[in-house]
Amino acid sequence: MSASTRILFVCLGNICRSPTAHAVFEQRLATKPWAARVQVDSAGTGDWHIGHAPDKRAQAAAERRGYRMAHLRARQVTPDDFNQFDWVLAMDADNLASLQAIRPASAKTEPRLFLSLLPDSTVTDVPDPYYGGEQGFETVLDLIEQASDALLAMLEETA
Repeated sequence: MSASTRILFVCLGNICRSPTAHAVFEQRLATKPWAARVQVDSAGTGDWHIGHAPDKRAQAAAERRGYRMAHLRARQVTPDDFNQFDWVLAMDADNLASLQAIRPASAKTEPRLFLSLLPDSTVTDVPDPYYGGEQGFETVLDLIEQASDALLAMLEETA
């Protein structure tokens, strides 16, 4: 791992999936002795929710598992993020396509799907729970916890 590693989680509006990933990963990261060398952020490809707190349903589901994210505020991803972050992790294929469309040709970081970090998974997208019920937020948490553990293991190899 370099002296500092920066990770950006990205979804559509930055109020459900990416702040969930941000909160889960940050909490799990905190147990590592090298945690101070990793910075975590989240953003959305769209601008609808800039400045808003995460969705109340996402917060409630996360809190049931011990994660706090009420302090997070939505922001929109920018082309500069591809030079500021070492990892730009999209929650689904649509988010990935949006990221690839705004990524500058000279950018150092290539975005990738977050679930691509799971070696044996056939699931590629973290589904958007926004228009669904409570179970959708639980599914999102399950997938994000698994992928967060995979990312932590990858980072630990180079720590």
